Amino acid sequence: MKILVIDRDSLTTQLVRSKLESRGHTVVEEAVKNNALERIEREEFDAVLFDPAPLNNARPVVLGIRRAAKNYPYVVIMSHEMDDTEALKAGANDVMGKPLDAGHLEKIMENAARLTRLIARIGDETEDFPSAGGVIAKSAFNQLFLSAIDRADRYAERSFMVFIGIKNYADIIATDGAYAAEYATAKLSQYLVRLRRQSDIIAQTGRGEYCLMLQRPIYEDEPKEAANRFAEALNRLQDMCANDSVRVEVTVRLLDVPVGCVHAEHVVIYDKMTAMGRN
Repeated sequence: MKILVIDRDSLTTQLVRSKLESRGHTVVEEAVKNNALERIEREEFDAVLFDPAPLNNARPVVLGIRRAAKNYPYVVIMSHEMDDTEALKAGANDVMGKPLDAGHLEKIMENAARLTRLIARIGDETEDFPSAGGVIAKSAFNQLFLSAIDRADRYAERSFMVFIGIKNYADIIATDGAYAAEYATAKLSQYLVRLRRQSDIIAQTGRGEYCLMLQRPIYEDEPKEAANRFAEALNRLQDMCANDSVRVEVTVRLLDVPVGCVHAEHVVIYDKMTAMGRN
């Protein structure tokens, strides 16, 4: 990724550069915020890390970054005092305490890369999946997904995505043929439509992959409980395999927007050894 670091503290920028460049990232430094905004107007950055000091309010800087950028950069506030709730209210994706922790920096960059890849994949218009049987098209889901990102920026509102997909879809095609892969996909789609709540939005986001969008959770653990519930229910799903030679691996992953971190992940396996799935 191409990363812009905005900070007058040379020790911080040196630490960030050494850690991120060793991971293959490109790091650009800028000490002056106004100069940084001008640079964001000219160049695309995948992530922007900045220290709002001496400003007490980070929101104007985040707004400046969002307005200047032609893409959607992952914005990280570096601060001695701010917590993640305050950072989200400021419109940032995440916050990193000072002095910087190398392990935390690496985790944040993993989240940034994950969200950046997801935005590109969901927004890719070269392949769509039509609406069918209660499942909306990927193109329609992309509009809801972009709206969720926008609401996080404007109102500090988090959304959660439960991605449920056939992990070994390509392997099934290679070993057992396209029919076996599409058979498992159809079975998964039918089951998810029956399993979801009426308020849940479900879309096909990839070959053998579906996503449920969970917005405005009532309590903190609700999204994780939902992901766990889907994984448990998938264990009871039967007849996923077109024939006895097929092995199907289904993953359930809970993703946090706009942070980009994974809060829960399960793998359910179906094969001829069992009539139903198993973790």
